[in-house]
Parts: sequence; structure tokens; C-alpha cells
Amino acid sequence: MEVNFTLERVKETAAMLLDKAANYKVFAFHGEMGAGKTTFIHALCELMGVQDVVTSPTFSIINQYKTNDTIDPATGAQVTGGQTIYHMDLYRIRDENEALNAGIEDCLYSGNICFVEWPGKAPGIFPDETLHIEITSVNDNTRKLKINL
Repeated sequence: MEVNFTLERVKETAAMLLDKAANYKVFAFHGEMGAGKTTFIHALCELMGVQDVVTSPTFSIINQYKTNDTIDPATGAQVTGGQTIYHMDLYRIRDENEALNAGIEDCLYSGNICFVEWPGKAPGIFPDETLHIEITSVNDNTRKLKINL
């Protein structure tokens, strides 16, 4: 599935992804620097009820967020908060051993939602049921989201 969206419609596109990929726990975001991976993950977290500041974990490698009560964008049902979401950025990771030492695998197999930027740095540690998403820049204001569902 491919979707083009403007930066003004990122939240709407993120809601569509959450609806289509409701059974996935691990989301691997591929794309060049500046393609919009962190911006898209910010929108996903906001829709899921995260009220913490969502920033790129380039230097911390792993950010952990908790959800608050929210409304499911697909069903309109009340969703109870307290869910843990991991946001990981593997850009500075050299290899799979370093990813293991950083605790990435523990997060990926925790059963919690995981949003991972730069998954190609340690491809062998991801669960088989990981959803791979590619974000590319079409122009300054438009992005293309490619999802293999």
C-alpha cells in the first residue's frame, strides 16, 4: 500500500496506519535523514494518547512513553491509558551486538508497541511479524508512505 500525504495531513495518515496495522506491535521505519520518520512517529504517539514530548532518541537510543486515556481513531471507543510505547533510533548503532547490548531486543520482544527508526542497522534482531514502513520525501511538503501489509 502506498499513500502520499502532506505534512498538514500527517495525523490523518497516522490514524489510517493505526487502523490498518492494529495487529502489529513492532513498526520499523525506513527512510533517509529528514524524510519525516520522527514527525510521523510523533503523530502516532499523539493519536495513542502520549502527552510526553516525543523527540528523536538519536542520542538516548530508546525513549519510553506512557499513553493516557484516549479515543481509538478507528472505532471511536474509549481506550484506557497506561500502555508503554518504545521509540528507538538505531542511527548510531554499529551492529546487532551493539543493539543487543543497548537493550533493543528486550524492547522489541516486550509485547509493547515499538516504533523503530533506522532498523537496517540491526535487521537480524527484529521479530518476523514486524511491519516495515518506508517514508520518502516527494517534495518539501509531501511524503510517500509505503507499507507492506
